[in-house]
Amino acid sequence: MSALAEADSAPPEQIDLRREFNEVGIGEVLEGLDRELIGLKPVKTRIREIASLLLIERIRKRMNLTSEVPTLHMSFTGNPGTGKTTVALRIASILHRLGFVRRGQVVSVTRDELVGQYIGHTAPKTKEILKKAMGGVLFIDEAYYLHRPDNERDYGQEAIEILLQVMESQREDLVVILAGYGDRMDKFFASNPGFRSRIAHHIDFPDYSDDELFAIADRMLHEMNYRFTPQSREAFVRYIALRKTQPLFSNARSIRNALDRIRLRQANRLVADLDRVLTSDDIMSIEPSDVLASRVFGVVQNRQA
Repeated sequence: MSALAEADSAPPEQIDLRREFNEVGIGEVLEGLDRELIGLKPVKTRIREIASLLLIERIRKRMNLTSEVPTLHMSFTGNPGTGKTTVALRIASILHRLGFVRRGQVVSVTRDELVGQYIGHTAPKTKEILKKAMGGVLFIDEAYYLHRPDNERDYGQEAIEILLQVMESQREDLVVILAGYGDRMDKFFASNPGFRSRIAHHIDFPDYSDDELFAIADRMLHEMNYRFTPQSREAFVRYIALRKTQPLFSNARSIRNALDRIRLRQANRLVADLDRVLTSDDIMSIEPSDVLASRVFGVVQNRQA
């Protein structure tokens, strides 16, 4: 080999880390995550750590200091509405920008898309989803429903075995994220140790505090060109505290649903007086009655009675 050829093939001795960081655009993704999600500090910290690890791994590869593709499969645990899907999208973007997946896409599925209802149906369904997700990220929500040991005629185990095989054999071209409630995911991993051994990163998503939930609501309204009045702000703070004590509370998802109903009540209030001349302030303002008409307050009154 000529001296010139050796020079061309030699790994770089120095890498400008800031330049590398800026060129791949990781900072943009992390800043976007901060903008999109309120709170979740431990989650954001973990995502930054993973991004840093992969950036260094990318540099190590260019320096011929690594020999195999790192395991990137992940587990997201937490209650509904805590940002797991949003984070999965940002993870996919980071992986794509750093060259660990060919496409920055996320294919999101549940058990129904993977498991068939009769013999011979599960394998083609699972393989079709894997084919669709290949080159990107496969996000399996409520992954524990894949395993139903109490049902002898359940075909979930077949989907699990196919997933495990692909997670190992094609980990350089597919990242799988399993998501769901923490306690149920623990049981799922206990009954399927093959999954736990293939998961490199376990990330827990905490519930939002009352203040964080109000900040989420305030931001959502602002993005839709609405705003709370001081009185309706106080009413919604009370709403959050009461709603969190009731069943089926889903963090930011429940807040979004509440705002949809509030906007509906506001519109009905405005249209009730067709002879009224409306200003932009009228149309943008959420009044206390729009909030206090919620059944949440009625439930509490009935309990007290």
